[in-house]
Amino acid sequence: MLLLLLLLVAAWLLWSGLFKPLLLALGIFSCLLTFVLVRRMGYFDNELFALHFSFRLFGFWGWLVREVLLSSLEVARIVLDPRLPISPRVVEFKVTAQHPADQAILGNAITLTPGTLTIDLYKGVLKAHTLTEAGARDLMSGEMDRRVARLHAD
Repeated sequence: MLLLLLLLVAAWLLWSGLFKPLLLALGIFSCLLTFVLVRRMGYFDNELFALHFSFRLFGFWGWLVREVLLSSLEVARIVLDPRLPISPRVVEFKVTAQHPADQAILGNAITLTPGTLTIDLYKGVLKAHTLTEAGARDLMSGEMDRRVARLHAD
């Protein structure tokens, strides 16, 4: 819980950019008040706060950043090609991750990757739009799904 509070304060500092003593104190106070109120509401029970901090996250984030960069280059190449070689399609597959937090991470990771967009995730079945046939094959290979499932593996 302390780590979450520190991350909240760090995010406030990063996004506000205000470092005057009074504003700094008020920002930290607002983060603390928000944390206390949300905790009292019972928002951080085991179900919602299920993805505990793990060093596996660093590996996943590094891999995801790499995938986003590679996909960005591929989408830029497609868009700049005068023939616009796209073959959009919708793919549907059952996700291996059973935990709702893992499924949400998978859906968001797909949407963050250029050329793909999560359309729906219902009862463990994910539907996504891809810009190209190669993108559909990559998504159907299950690599991203397996990496997300490993985040929660014990």
